[in-house]
Amino acid sequence: MGTIADGSAAAEFHAFFERHYAELSRLAVLLTGEADTADDLAADALLALWHRWDRVRAADHPAAYARGVVANLARTRIRSAVRERRRIALFWSQREERVENPDVAGVVDVREALRRLPFRKRACVVLRHAFDLSEKDTALALGVSVGTVKSQTSKGMAELQRLLGTSTPEVPRRVHAAHAALGGAVLGGDR
Repeated sequence: MGTIADGSAAAEFHAFFERHYAELSRLAVLLTGEADTADDLAADALLALWHRWDRVRAADHPAAYARGVVANLARTRIRSAVRERRRIALFWSQREERVENPDVAGVVDVREALRRLPFRKRACVVLRHAFDLSEKDTALALGVSVGTVKSQTSKGMAELQRLLGTSTPEVPRRVHAAHAALGGAVLGGDR
């Protein structure tokens, strides 16, 4: 900035901001239903407009363009919230199970082995074998591809087999049993 043209662009934008900020914020409230985030969405939209101000001010209807930006940001916010709610619902949708007289030493061993896995491998193993989620549901819950779930689960199970010193078919059963013994508590987390 620093030129006369830049100064006039800044003044124009400031006037536009003053004239339309409240309207854009109200639009965001009506689109998202979230008064707390409406000001943020309006501010984000105006920031995006500022970065393209030469193009926006040349438009026939800059206010309509601004409303479109707010609508797109609101749509993105809503989609993100829906995905997050789905992930949470998938994670907590499994019914809680309890096992009477669990193998406490086995549960401790599984929890310790899970703690040693990197997070993504641990999450894939726990969601697939403790919560019995499908590969697709696990991918959705973690926001990764099904291929990532397959590879991370396979690698995680191999690592658990090595850490627990047990056979391949035995590992999923032990992970599931440890989960059930904890009454559905999250495995591998530090307390």
